[in-house]
Formats: sequence, C-alpha cells, structure tokens
Amino acid sequence: MTTSGAPLRVANCSGFYGDRLSAAREMVEGGPIDVLTGDWLAELTMLILAGNRLKGRPGYARTFLTQMEQVLGTCLDRGIKIVSNAGGLDPAGCARAVAELAGRLGLDARVAHVTGDDLTGRDLGALGALVNLDTGERLEAAPLTANTYLGGRPIAAALELGADVVVTGRVTDAALVTGPGMWRFGWGPGDLDALAGSVVAGHVIECGCQATGGNYAFFAEVPDLAHCGFPIAELHADGSSVITKHPGTGGRVSVGTVTAQLLYEIGSPRYLGPDVVARFDTIRLEPDGEDRVRVSGVRGEPPPGTLKVALNHLGGYRNTMTLVLTGLDIEAKARVALDAVFARVPRESFDQVHVELTPLAAPDGPGALALLRVTVMDADERKAGRAFSSAVVETGLASFPGFYALTPPGEASAYGVYWPGAVPAGAVRAEVWFGDARAWQDSPADRPPAEALAPDGEALGLDGTTGDPGAASPAASGEGGGTVREVPLGTVAGARSGDKGGNANLGVWVRTDAEYAWLDGFLTAERLRSLLPALSSCRIDRHRLPNLRALNFVVHGLLGRGVAASPRMDAQAKALGEELRAVMVPIPITVGQPGAGLAGSCHDTNGHTSHLG
Repeated sequence: MTTSGAPLRVANCSGFYGDRLSAAREMVEGGPIDVLTGDWLAELTMLILAGNRLKGRPGYARTFLTQMEQVLGTCLDRGIKIVSNAGGLDPAGCARAVAELAGRLGLDARVAHVTGDDLTGRDLGALGALVNLDTGERLEAAPLTANTYLGGRPIAAALELGADVVVTGRVTDAALVTGPGMWRFGWGPGDLDALAGSVVAGHVIECGCQATGGNYAFFAEVPDLAHCGFPIAELHADGSSVITKHPGTGGRVSVGTVTAQLLYEIGSPRYLGPDVVARFDTIRLEPDGEDRVRVSGVRGEPPPGTLKVALNHLGGYRNTMTLVLTGLDIEAKARVALDAVFARVPRESFDQVHVELTPLAAPDGPGALALLRVTVMDADERKAGRAFSSAVVETGLASFPGFYALTPPGEASAYGVYWPGAVPAGAVRAEVWFGDARAWQDSPADRPPAEALAPDGEALGLDGTTGDPGAASPAASGEGGGTVREVPLGTVAGARSGDKGGNANLGVWVRTDAEYAWLDGFLTAERLRSLLPALSSCRIDRHRLPNLRALNFVVHGLLGRGVAASPRMDAQAKALGEELRAVMVPIPITVGQPGAGLAGSCHDTNGHTSHLG
C-alpha cells in the first residue's frame, strides 16, 4: 500500500439519473481533478431501465453519453479517468456506445466495462437470493431484474489495465470511489481501515450536491444554492479524505452538510459492503479551511460472506385520484367522499387501498385546505383503471361541498416491487472487458477474507439487532423541573431522511455536546412514534452515533414494497425528516440558545473548536 504522495481527487457529477447535465463539464473545467465519477443507479432506476428495455430502448442511462460528448476529449487530454455506473442493466451496450462516440469525435479512448452483477438466468432459489432480507419471505414471482452489488475491485482492475473510461452495472455507490482508491494506492483486501475510509468518502459524494448544501436542513445558511457546486473527495493513502468543491461555485461544505449526507440512507453504524464493513461510529469530522471538511479515523472490519442482491418484479396495477377539501369540517368531508366512492366500487374488491389526508393549511376554518389522495392497487388492470377513477368522478355532484379533483380519470399503470436478497460472495464472478475481449476475472485471492456469519444475521445485511431504543430522560423531556420552552425540534436539530427498500431511514443531528446530551435522552424510538403518529405501527430501530452527535432511526415497512410500489405521496420518505423538525417539543431553556452553538462555534468531539454552520 502506498503511504504517501498527493491525494487522489475524485469528483462527482451525478447523484441520480436526471441530475444536472452540465455537471460533468463544470467539474472537468472548474479545477483540477483526477477521476470523474457519477451515480445513476437508485433502486428505482433499475426498474425504470427494465421497463425501457422491454420497450426496445437501451438498458443504460443515456444522459451519460450526453455528458461524455461534452468532456471526453478534455478528460483524455488531462489524464482524467472516468468511472460510472451508468451501464445499468447493459454495461456492455453503454461501453460500446461510449466507444462509438469516441470514434465519431476522433478520440482514442480505452473503454472498459464490468460484468458479473447480473444474476438473471442463474438459479436464484439455489443461491438463496429469493429470501427477502427485510421480511424473510420467499419470492414466488418471476424477477424482471436481479443484480448483486459488486465492490471496487473490478474497477481497480480495469484502471490498472489502462482503461480511460470504466462503465459498470450495479456496484455499490461507494465503489466508484473505493475502486479508484485501490488502483492509485494499491490497497489490498487486508487494508480494512483505508478501504473503510474510502467507503465513507464515497458515501458522502455519491449523491452530488447533497454534500455541498443541497437539501440541507439549515438551507438559509447555504449561499447561492441555485448554482450549487458538486462535491470532490481528496482521497489519501490512509483512507482519510477532505470533502470540498471547486472554488467560485455555490453551496457550502461544512461539518453540518457532511454530517447530513453521512446520515442519508444508512442503517446501523456497521455499514456493510462487499469490500469492507465501515464503522460509521468511528468517523471524525474536522473543518479544514473554507468549504473543506476532513474525514478521518474510520475503522474497517472484514466484509460479510454474502453480497446483497436487488431484485425487481411486476407487482400489479395502481391508480390514484386526488380530491381537494376546502374550508370547514375537513375530516367529515373526507368521510363523505370515501363513502361515496366505495359505495360504487367496494373497498374490499381491491388488493390494496391506501388513503392519505394531507392538510395544506389550518385544519379547520376559512383558510383550511387538504388533499384527499386515494390509491388502489390490484392484479386486475381493468379493475384498478377506469373502473376506479371513473367511479370517483361520478361522485362529483353527490359528494361534499366544494368538490374538485386534481387528477382526471385515467387508466391504471403497472408498478414494480423491490425485493432485497443475498447470495454467497463466492457465487459471483466479476469480469472486466474491453470490447468483446475479457481482460480480467476475479478469483478467491482477490476477495477480502469474509467475516464469519454472525448469529444476528448482520453478515447477510440483516441488522438483526434493534439498536438502542433509548431511555427517556426526565430532564430531556421537561419532566425534571427545569425551565423549558415549546419550540419546533428543528430549532436545534437537523434531519435527513430517505428510502432503504421498503424501509425509511431518518437521521437527526445537533451541533453541540449539550444539545446531543439532550437529544439522546429525549428522542427515543417510542417518542419518535408519538411525535410522528404515521409511524405508530412500524418497528423502529434506533442507532446512536455520538461521534457525529447524531441518532439514526430505521423505520421498517413504512414504504411497503419499496419506492415503486409505495402508495405514499412521499414515496421515498424524503420529507420525513422535515416533518419531524416541524413538531413542537419541550426543549430546556439552556439548550440551543443563540450563541450556544446553534449557528456558531462549538467544540467538536476531538476537542477542536470548529465552525459547524
């Protein structure tokens, strides 16, 4: 392993399929970088690409080619490597399209692609992939897609073989940083801490501008968010990194913005991956100058002996109608509307019915406004189609006063179901190709030593523990006799939430030790249920991250069968954290006062004074 030398500057230019097209050019032209990466593959994206492929369209992210047309020549001139998972379900086709583009531009580019993640055509039952990691159920439907999450080793191999562009299918998001790190610094399977540090750096920058002030709870502190710069990880040989962005771009990189992204879409502090288990409870964050945050201290453990598999299958058909309720008696009007609809199409005739009543203004009175959203799901396309939506419209003159709808009657649409599974790591063989020539195939010697299967299932990606439910502190809840004030939780706490298959994660953090002592005692799993009643029926795991002054909650089953199948208006739980921050809670008068760390300086866990904006 290389122990010294210049850092490897890894830039992100995409956080999802549909992100800012100009970002690749901005990152290449905005300052020096060594590697240009981008993440195109959310769990939902694989299902979208499967639908495209069924319609005869490419099974890869076509916007990647638009970006390559803008920057490929410059990257080749400057020696900037390009690593992307835009290959989706067809990395060979995507790589071929990049090579053809290079030819049209008169460029000589060595384009590699990585295969081995696609398990369709394999006996998934014999591999154990059909058992749902979250529920233990066995999949009976035929999967449309089945892709395992590869790590960084095949990316490193492609770069070692001289690739200018590496196109992958399903790899872990962090592998886009870990792979180049393996290539540059020569990390082997035993360099667990360095690998873990690169995984953390990859997790921070994988979602683009979410690391530089985008979607940040304290967004008023972020300058020029409209022109937010994309993130860069300056990766060092020991796995530590500095998160930054190009000078002169909008946004902000601070301990706060990095903390927020670290809490996004995680489970327990043991962050499992194919190369290493990164301990998020060992991360140290320190300011390192303007728009620079140093990430260090990350410890790594051997990876599990299994790899996660993302399967998708067709679930049936769905249809949604949305009615607007105005003025007085909102809840009574909602009951009238539902009675009228289900008198025409019985509720029990559908496989599933989901009803959401969402207030948009005061719950009652002259300015009251609410949305009544009714979603039906069924295996029968006709039943979920106009048979339902027309029945809603038929009630228009025999329902509540002020009736109007936001959606016209329409046909049902097919929806997919996300199904997480796992296979033995030894059953997967990653390969690197240049065109039609296979250049590399992994072997047992290339693989890290697997962690022994833990009795709680963690080696399968199942965090079988429920974490720390938390013990309510009388002082923290205002019951200890101290003076408290009723204010929104967001007065002192930031939050970021997202989807983890059918589960949601909700990370909450504060900015001083005193605030964390209060938060840790106040926000138990049971208290979270009481503050957000919509979570009352869900199992909730609570995980402490005192090094980040944070708590992470995993809300099981909130999103049903995953984003594509979730009938919730907020199908990806993106707003769950902001819902929590708006809830009024009793906070001790001594916590979170201006000048006490709310938006200023405080002592971090390493004893350094830092501006945490």
